[in-house]
Amino acid sequence: MLPPAPYPEPAPRRVEARREHFLTEIDRQARSRSPRGALRSRGRWGLALGAAVAAGAAVVVLTLNFGSPGAPPNVPPASAASVELLERAALAAATTPQTKVRAGQYSYVKTVGHTSVLSETKSGEMQLLRENEAMEQWTSVDGSEQTLQRKEGNDKLLPGTPGRGNLNAPTYNFLAALPTDPDLLLKQIRDDAEKNHGAGSDSTTGPDQEAFVTIGDLLRDGVSPPETTAALYRAAALIPGVDVVPDAVDAAGRKGIAVARTHDGERTEWIFDKSTARLLGERTVLLEDNAWGKVGTVVTSVAVIGSGIVDEAGRTN
Repeated sequence: MLPPAPYPEPAPRRVEARREHFLTEIDRQARSRSPRGALRSRGRWGLALGAAVAAGAAVVVLTLNFGSPGAPPNVPPASAASVELLERAALAAATTPQTKVRAGQYSYVKTVGHTSVLSETKSGEMQLLRENEAMEQWTSVDGSEQTLQRKEGNDKLLPGTPGRGNLNAPTYNFLAALPTDPDLLLKQIRDDAEKNHGAGSDSTTGPDQEAFVTIGDLLRDGVSPPETTAALYRAAALIPGVDVVPDAVDAAGRKGIAVARTHDGERTEWIFDKSTARLLGERTVLLEDNAWGKVGTVVTSVAVIGSGIVDEAGRTN
């Protein structure tokens, strides 16, 4: 049970006014430090506004995305090096022993890392902070039970149940039902991205980048059958603009090689063990100075340090 909030919940109109203030401030800062347009959010990290934080401060959690929807013209196909690495990862996944999963079990994932947080102080100044993303999570394989999340030793049941699951909140059964043909799988993911991030939408991400981000989220946050994991890697190899970063370090300090895609001054990297081609984690690195940091700043970084199928929520094996 969470303790009561130390300050009363503001009225809905005030919350909306604060939200508009934050979005305006984000837009102003982004425009003042970058020739591109307003900051937009994407994927699971998204843009989240704290309606009421102690002493009246508010927080915006974000991942970076600027620019116009869709891929820029003449984006090359995935590089040969990235296709080779993704195929190595697919083969490694495909040869992983199949776990027999039954109703009542849970997918377990343990991560460490951080996201970027933009916070307004009492004085109205904007501060860029890091938010800890170290946590453990247990998700019902069939979505019939509440998800248990553990952060800093505290357990919390997330409201509601996952149900069947979807691309943004997958269950094991949802992932197991995805097509294992890479072309069909990418089409399903890209069609979903096109609806929300294609031409005519308010998104600045574009469907190719959103598809890459979605696949990365599914690989990092979900536990899926070996054939599904292999298909996700092979689907990623079909996305234009994917390349390799020879040296990268995950949030746990492990060195590896990364498959990456650059979009409007930020590079999203999936980091793999160089020897085994096992996925270690994901990070986003700035390639240009902007309101959120200097070139080379790692604005988000999450490493997977444990995962599997367990019999009960709260167990790790």
